Amino acid sequence: MKAIRFKKPRDPSFVTSRFLGNCNQDHGCRNSQIFNRMFCSCRLYSSSGPPDPSFSPISGASSSKAQRRHDDGVSAIDAGSSLRKPVSFWPGIYHSPVTNALWQARSTIFGSSTPSDVVDSITPKTPSLSRTSILYPFSTDYILREQYRNPWNGIRMGKLLEDLDALAGTISFKHCINHASMADSLLLVTASVDKIVLKNPIFADTDLKIEGAVTWVGRSSMEILLEVIQETCDHVDSQALVANFTFVGRDSKTGKSASINPISPETAKEKMLWQEAEERNASRKKRRTQMKNIESGKEVERLNALLAEGRVFIDMPALADRDSILIKDTRLQNSLVCQPQQRNTHGRIFGGFLMRRAFELAFGTAYAFAGSQPRVLEVDHVDFLKPVDVGNFLCLKSCVLYTQLENPMEPLINVEVVAHVTRPELRSAEVSNKFYFTFTTYSDTKKNKWKIRSVVPATEEEARRVIERMDCENS
Repeated sequence: MKAIRFKKPRDPSFVTSRFLGNCNQDHGCRNSQIFNRMFCSCRLYSSSGPPDPSFSPISGASSSKAQRRHDDGVSAIDAGSSLRKPVSFWPGIYHSPVTNALWQARSTIFGSSTPSDVVDSITPKTPSLSRTSILYPFSTDYILREQYRNPWNGIRMGKLLEDLDALAGTISFKHCINHASMADSLLLVTASVDKIVLKNPIFADTDLKIEGAVTWVGRSSMEILLEVIQETCDHVDSQALVANFTFVGRDSKTGKSASINPISPETAKEKMLWQEAEERNASRKKRRTQMKNIESGKEVERLNALLAEGRVFIDMPALADRDSILIKDTRLQNSLVCQPQQRNTHGRIFGGFLMRRAFELAFGTAYAFAGSQPRVLEVDHVDFLKPVDVGNFLCLKSCVLYTQLENPMEPLINVEVVAHVTRPELRSAEVSNKFYFTFTTYSDTKKNKWKIRSVVPATEEEARRVIERMDCENS
C-alpha cells in the first residue's frame, strides 16, 4: 500500500479557484490577491515536501512525523500531526484533525495538472490500491486525546463517526479518481451506512487505528469496509468497530449516475468480502421489493396491535400503563443554519458532520429517556436521501422509536433521528437524511432499580415506521 504525503499544491491560483468556486459575480470575490497571500502563507506550514512531478492521487512518502509504520508494514496517517498547522482557510477541516489530515492528502489531486488528451476512462483496481489507515496517538498526544474524550473518559462516538465518513470519502477518491480533472467531473457522495457495530469498548487513552478499503463495486456504487482497531489490556490488537459505507458516483453536470472503476479482488479474504457485499446488495434489493408487496390484511393487523395501547393514552389517559410512554413524548430536536465551514469538496454540507450532530442528539434522547448514561451498540442504518446545501436551515428531530425489554440486563433503546431541511427561498421543509441508533444502559440502571419504559405509537405513521425498522433489523 502506498503511503500518503501531505504536499503543497503547485499552483496557488488553481487551488484558490477550486475553493472559491465559479465566483464571477460582484460580491467580494474578485479581489483574490488577498486570499492568495493568505492561502500561500498557510500552505507553507501544511506541506511536508516539494511537489512531485508525477501525479498519484493521495500517494507518495511523507515525513516520519506524519507517518508511523506498524509491524504489518502498513503506514498510517498520524491524526495528531496536522493539529497545529494553520490551514483553517480550507473548507470543512476545522472540526476534526483527521479530516484536516485527509484534506491535505486530497490536495494532491487539486494541485496536479492533467494533459488535455486524457479521457475519463474506467480502470479496474484492486482493493489494496484504495487501502488507507489513520492513526490516533492518544497515548502520547494530549491535545488530540482531549478533542476526543467524553465526560466519562471514553471516546466521543460522534466525532469518530465523522472521521469514519471522512476516511470513507478519501478511500472512494483513491479508487475512482484516475487523474486530476476527474475531481471536477465526478461527484462521490455517501448514499447510506449499514450496521456500524461496536464490538468492544473504545478508550481515549490508548492508541487507535482506523483502516479501510473498497470491497465491492457496482456500476455506479461501491461499498467501503472500515475497521477500528485498538490495543487491549493484553497488548493485542483487537477489532473494536466495523462499518460499511456505500458511496455512489454522480456526473457533476447532469447529476445522473456515473460509471466508476470496477474492482478486482486478489486475495482469498478480498474475494470473501466481495461475496459478502454482493449478498448484502442482493438482500437490500429483495427487501425493497418485499416492502412494496406487503399483504394489506397482515399489515393492518400489525398496525392495530401497535396502536391499541396508544389509543388508551389518547382516549383514557388515567387508565394508561405507567410503565409506557408515547413516542411523541420522547422527542428532542435542535436546529442550525448550515455554515460554509461544514462543506465538503463539492461545496455541500459534509455528511460526517451531519452524522455527528445526529448521533449526539440521539445520545441525548436516550440519556433523557433512560435516566442513565447510555452505551451505543450499533448505528443501525443511515440514509442520505438528498444533499444539504450551505445556507439551508436544518432541523434534527429525534425520538425513541421502540424498545426491546426482553433482556432486563441489556435493554435495547432504538432512536430515530430525521433531518428536515428548509430552503430559505422556498420556505418548505423536506426530509434529507434518516439515522437509526441502538443504545443500551450501564449497570447503574439496575443497581438503582430504574426501569426502562416501553414506547407506544399514537399515530398510524409512527406505527408504520416502527414496523419498517423491525422488519429491516429482522431480515
